[in-house]
Amino acid sequence: MTIQECYKALGGDYDEVIGRLRSERLVQKFVLKFPADGSYELLLRSLEEGNAPEAFRAAHTIKGMCQNLGFTTLGASSSALTEKLRGGKLAGYEALLSAVKEDYARTVAAIKDFEANL
Repeated sequence: MTIQECYKALGGDYDEVIGRLRSERLVQKFVLKFPADGSYELLLRSLEEGNAPEAFRAAHTIKGMCQNLGFTTLGASSSALTEKLRGGKLAGYEALLSAVKEDYARTVAAIKDFEANL
């Protein structure tokens, strides 16, 4: 699997990110670091604990990483969740969280497939 195929599998925009980073090596470096970032686990834990400010921060971090890496699909779902959590209210976010979970799993699976083929 190539990095371009990885982006296709995860629902991303490779052309956009390569246009910004200018190096396939850099794109690959940052993509491979994404699964190790703790923001997703922090999001889940914060929501479970009812910590709205921390949940917002984690969702916002995921959104930002997705924007920087061109992860379009996960970026859209995490952006919607971020906006729902803005203002500190933990009500009615469940469907948005479900979408983030699905998109995150798809993203990480594509990255792991890519990494396995290096």
